[in-house]
Amino acid sequence: MLKIQNTTFLDALARKPTPYTPVWLMRQAGRYLPEYRASRARAGGFMDMVRSPAFCAEVTLQPIDRYPLDAAIVFSDILTIPDAMGLGLSFTVGEGPKFARPVRDASAVAALRPPAMEELRYVFDAVSACKRALGDRVPLIGFSGAPFTLACYSIEGGGSVDGYPLTKSMLYSAPKVFTQLLDVLTATVANYLVEQARAGADALMIFDTWGGILPVAQYRAFSLAPMQEVIRRVRSQGVATPILIFSKGAAGHSLVEMAASGADGVGLDWTADLADARARVGARVALQGNVDPMIVTTTLAAVEAAAAECLAQAGDTPGHIFNLGHGLTPQSQPELVGALINAIHQKSKKNK
Repeated sequence: MLKIQNTTFLDALARKPTPYTPVWLMRQAGRYLPEYRASRARAGGFMDMVRSPAFCAEVTLQPIDRYPLDAAIVFSDILTIPDAMGLGLSFTVGEGPKFARPVRDASAVAALRPPAMEELRYVFDAVSACKRALGDRVPLIGFSGAPFTLACYSIEGGGSVDGYPLTKSMLYSAPKVFTQLLDVLTATVANYLVEQARAGADALMIFDTWGGILPVAQYRAFSLAPMQEVIRRVRSQGVATPILIFSKGAAGHSLVEMAASGADGVGLDWTADLADARARVGARVALQGNVDPMIVTTTLAAVEAAAAECLAQAGDTPGHIFNLGHGLTPQSQPELVGALINAIHQKSKKNK
């Protein structure tokens, strides 16, 4: 096995001192890059790329070839799991993901079974292909959607512009049914992450995009607890690969609980104060984040100011991984993305 040359991301995740603050960006391979748009045009569609290990490797490496990033993340999608459960995933241009067979009642939930991991073999093959293509350059991150976030899409039949009302209705009116759905998703997510680690992923991340829509008690019971169980199950299968969790909108009320989940690192969205977060959790976990993604649609001066402010909040405690507070948008300007990465690297070198 090749020895990774740039270990700053993994070192920071382990709360070790690093010569500079490592950087990777959520959705760093995406529609803001002209090379990505060219790949998608050749592939024929989004899921055509996701299901092709060769295209996944090609797209995963595009931002690594363009920028001095400290980690790659496998090109895939969080909805591969509900798709493998038979919900009938499709993507419509301009409308996002849709499921032909959403899960909206007790009988639909009762009929669900965790998919065989072989049905998701294309993802694990993509991880292996990305790892080979990267060689010894930087670590590779594998990922999954969190059980609660996957439940949101599975129940609604896609995204929601009004707060996932069908999901909340099931949660409040039929909590046992909702929990049964979460149990199936939790078991599947755990096995899915284990297989990605075995395929070569150097770190794993659980994306909980929608946990923040819940009140505190419900977040901890229906979003955080399943993620904690995923981590427990991954570890019980002998996988020591470091794990990050990210719950958009939840760190303000549950950061301490997130840090106690068993994760090695906690991602923060742009509404969090890094200095306050570090004061609350100490050196128990690495912290990842957290500039507003919109900054790379603005100006060079704004980018450099945001980088300096973020580093000042992060302080000198080892264990900060720079990222945006959410994913890069299609409106992101590639030259400003590069400027942000360079600013973090250069400014953090002066502080260490």
